[in-house]
Amino acid sequence: MTRDSTVELLVLHAVRVTGFADTPVVARRYGLDVATTEELLRDAEARGWVEHTAFAGTGGWSLTEPGRAENERRLADELTLVGAADEVRDVYRRFLPLNTLLLQACTDWQLRPTTDDRLAVNDHSDPAWDAGVLHELACVDRALTPLADRLGRVLTRFRGYDTRFTTALTRARAGDGAWVDQTDVDSCHRVWFELHEDLIATLGLDRHAEP
Repeated sequence: MTRDSTVELLVLHAVRVTGFADTPVVARRYGLDVATTEELLRDAEARGWVEHTAFAGTGGWSLTEPGRAENERRLADELTLVGAADEVRDVYRRFLPLNTLLLQACTDWQLRPTTDDRLAVNDHSDPAWDAGVLHELACVDRALTPLADRLGRVLTRFRGYDTRFTTALTRARAGDGAWVDQTDVDSCHRVWFELHEDLIATLGLDRHAEP
């Protein structure tokens, strides 16, 4: 039976997976009450786990190093409690090849090499090239579904990555390319980044040490 995470963990973890977000966005990540989220963020701030910064008219929360450590400690305790470490590790092993495909697809969406410039910007004037990228993303989408199902059966906080990815891909296929890789919408790349961060945080891994 899948397990619900505590609200305290969800608030701290929402800051981790979003990277930098203000209170309403942090609350919305796991469908939490905004007032409760604000209260828990202020408590975490007092403990030195999060900090709120603002620049260029934009403000948001981010984890401090002690906050990252506390987040990972709570995630590890939760994973031990549900006895699903091996399951999540196996999903992660199957995730990594898909991660390579996803990163290449996003690169191909941004760049279209020519004989004169291998770093030429993709101006999206070649429909066949873009269709190839969308096809690769569709392959990732299909492979993600069973992995997301397995994760969702362990912890409810893992649910939704597959449906969010599918929604983004559908919008990209409908003609809005921002839904492939832009960070200001819930794009394929943004959803994937959050899932990646979720997995490495849950398993206590270092993203930079990956193969």
